[in-house]
Amino acid sequence: MTGPDVLDSRYSWFRLAVSLLIATVGNVGIWVIVMVMPAIQAEFGIDRGEASFPYTMTMIGYAVGNFAVGRIIDRFGVTAALSLSAAIIAGGMGLAAVSPSVLLLAGLQLVIGFGTGASFGPLMTDVSMWFLKRRGIAVAITACGNYLSGAVWPLLLAGVLETDGWRAVYVWLAVITLVTMVPLSFLLRRRVPLEATARSDAISSLRAKAAGFSPRTLMLLLGLAGIGCCVAMSMPQVHIVSLCTDLGYGPAVGGQMLALMLFGGAASRLVFGFVADWLGGVRTLLIGSSLQCLALFLYLPTGGLTSLFVVSAVFGLSQGGIVPSYALVVRDYMPSVEAGRRVGFVIMATIMGMALGGWMSGWIYDVTGSYQMAFVNGILWNFLNMGIMVLILLRTRPRKAVAVAA
Repeated sequence: MTGPDVLDSRYSWFRLAVSLLIATVGNVGIWVIVMVMPAIQAEFGIDRGEASFPYTMTMIGYAVGNFAVGRIIDRFGVTAALSLSAAIIAGGMGLAAVSPSVLLLAGLQLVIGFGTGASFGPLMTDVSMWFLKRRGIAVAITACGNYLSGAVWPLLLAGVLETDGWRAVYVWLAVITLVTMVPLSFLLRRRVPLEATARSDAISSLRAKAAGFSPRTLMLLLGLAGIGCCVAMSMPQVHIVSLCTDLGYGPAVGGQMLALMLFGGAASRLVFGFVADWLGGVRTLLIGSSLQCLALFLYLPTGGLTSLFVVSAVFGLSQGGIVPSYALVVRDYMPSVEAGRRVGFVIMATIMGMALGGWMSGWIYDVTGSYQMAFVNGILWNFLNMGIMVLILLRTRPRKAVAVAA
C-alpha cells in the first residue's frame, strides 16, 4: 500500500507491535533509578533529597531527549534515531555501573535519560502518522511501553538487585538494551506515504481552524498543564518504594507496589485510548487528570499495607491516559510536518514536571519528615492542570464540521 489506505492498515498494527516492544525495553532508563534509589542512598550515606537527584537528572535528560530526538526523527527517520539512542543508553548504563559517586551517577543518568527519550514521545509521534480512525488507541498502546517497562524490569531484576547489588542491574540493562533495540528499530525503516500524510493533515487543518487558540498558544498551554499534572504524578511513582521502606515493608514490597501501579497505568492507557477516539484528546485528558487528583487524596489517610496496594492500583488505573492525550491533542490540531517538535515540546514539559516533582517530593520529605505534605503539594499542582484543561474546553468552539470531515 502506497496511498491513504495504509492508514489503520495491517502494516500499521504490525508497526505498532514493534514500537511497543521497543518502548518496553527503551524506557527502562527512567525506571532503573527508582528501583535502586534506596540502595544508592544506603551506599553513599546521603539523605532522601540527594538520593532523588539522579532521578531528577534522568528526567531532565528524558525531557530534552523527547524534544531533540523528535526533531531527528522528522529529518532522518525513526530507525537512525532509535539505534543511536540504544547506543547512548547502553554506554551510560555501563559507565553508571562503575560510578564512584552519586554526583557522577546523576550525570550519567542525564545521558541515559536523553537516550531513553527516543522511546516515548518520538515513538508516539511515529505511530500516530500511521493511524487516523484508531489513532487514540494506537498512541495509547505505544505509551503503554513506558509503564510496562517500569512494571516488568523491577520484577525481572529484583533477584539481581538483592544478590549482586545495584551496579549489576546496570550491567544487565546495558547489554539487554543494545541487543534488542537496534535489531527491532530496523523493522521501522519504512516511511509513511505522502498521500496518507496529506489526508491526515487535511483533517488536522479543519480542527485547527475550528479551535479557539493558535497552535503556539495551545502548545504552550498544554506544556504548562503537563508540568502541573506530572508534578502530581511523580509523587507516588518516584517515592512509593521509599515510602514502603520507611513504613517497614521493605523495598521489595515497594517494587511490587510500583509494578501494580504501572500495570494499572498500562491497562488504563488502553481504556483511555478508546475513550480518546470517542471523546477527543482534550476531554480524555481532563477526565484522567480529575481521577488522578482523586487518587492522590486517597493516599493521605493511607498507611496500611493492604490499603497502600489498593490505593496504588487505583492511582495507576486513574492516570494512565493523561500523557498520551497530550500527543493526541497536538496531532489532532497540527500538521504532521510539525509533529516531532510540537509533540516533543509538550512531552518535554510533562517530563520536566516529573523531574521537578520527584525532587520536590524528596525535599518536602526532608523538611517535614513525612510524605503527607508532598501528597498535598501534588494535589495543588494537579488543580493547575485541571484548570487549564477546563479553560481549553470553554474556549474551543464547536467542531461539528470536523466531526463530519473525520
